[in-house]
Amino acid sequence: MTNYLVTSAIGEDRAGTIDRLARAIQEHNCSIEDSRMSVLGGSFAQILLVAGKWNNLAKLESTLANLQDQLHLTITTRHTELRQPPARVLSYTVDVVSLNQPGIVGKLSSFFSTRGINIHDMATSAYRAPHTASHMFSVRMTVDVPSHVQIAQLREDFLDLCDEENLDGVLEPLKL
Repeated sequence: MTNYLVTSAIGEDRAGTIDRLARAIQEHNCSIEDSRMSVLGGSFAQILLVAGKWNNLAKLESTLANLQDQLHLTITTRHTELRQPPARVLSYTVDVVSLNQPGIVGKLSSFFSTRGINIHDMATSAYRAPHTASHMFSVRMTVDVPSHVQIAQLREDFLDLCDEENLDGVLEPLKL
């Protein structure tokens, strides 16, 4: 039986960190099922879903605890199960771009949560516009829309929110 472990690692951004963590996982006969990694500011941040036999995952947890000091990381682990796809939902992608202003993520997350829509995945980025050097902000989300939600009304309400907040937004079916 396959078991699952979520690990997160945060610390100094140094060459070889991903390699050393991946080798530790491989050495314990486990595999990376899903992952996200980014350099945020000057820090490295990674989250992984690792699969393996329970005894191999236990040994891996011990090894990761020892690697923290060597790699200058804070590593946390949590046992989990695979996410069961929600019944009767449609996955949609949400893309928003605007001038960088406080509260964009809060307004978007509130919009979806008040409608019973789960945000499945989200990535944000602040950057300078190429030609104007304006401070810009982008959000990309994957949301799980329950089948009872009327998409036309949701899209209309979403576009109204974008107009009110001066956001350029798109809500469209997830394309794999």
